[in-house]
Amino acid sequence: MDDLHLGDSISVSGACLTVTSLNRSSFSVNVVPETLRRTNLGSLSVGEGVNLERSLAMGGRLGGHIVQGHVDATGTIYDIAKEADALLLSIAAPQSVMRYVVEKGFIAVDGTSLTVVDCLDQGLTVTLIPYTRANTVLGALRVDDCVNLEADILAKYVERLQNGPTGSAKPPFGP
Repeated sequence: MDDLHLGDSISVSGACLTVTSLNRSSFSVNVVPETLRRTNLGSLSVGEGVNLERSLAMGGRLGGHIVQGHVDATGTIYDIAKEADALLLSIAAPQSVMRYVVEKGFIAVDGTSLTVVDCLDQGLTVTLIPYTRANTVLGALRVDDCVNLEADILAKYVERLQNGPTGSAKPPFGP
């Protein structure tokens, strides 16, 4: 809550939301229909844990990939396996996300930047180190839990540059 102001962006389980009111111990945000369509926020229960993260301050270190808080879709945890002191999470993900996922690339899961261990036919696997499990809600995930997924924005721009604009041939504005 230190230095949080009205209008600031804050990531709630990976979804970038705007602070609309606040006091010393809490803040409020609006969640619009597009956010509810693309995220798991509408299925959360009162008291359920979420990851919270403030926006990156310009000039600060970037310790992961560029995460915008623009969730692409949700995925479902379908396997959790222990590997030494780490956990391997296997996540079923839609093709709209998987098209941007590569082994040793990045994906944001509930707003946490993670390295992709493996790309599978219908999803991906990521590793959770002990620190991530202890300091995010990811350590409490169970099979069949729904998570927010954000693919790497740079991959999306590369695709757009290679393929040109998509969608309607008619410009949305103008004559």
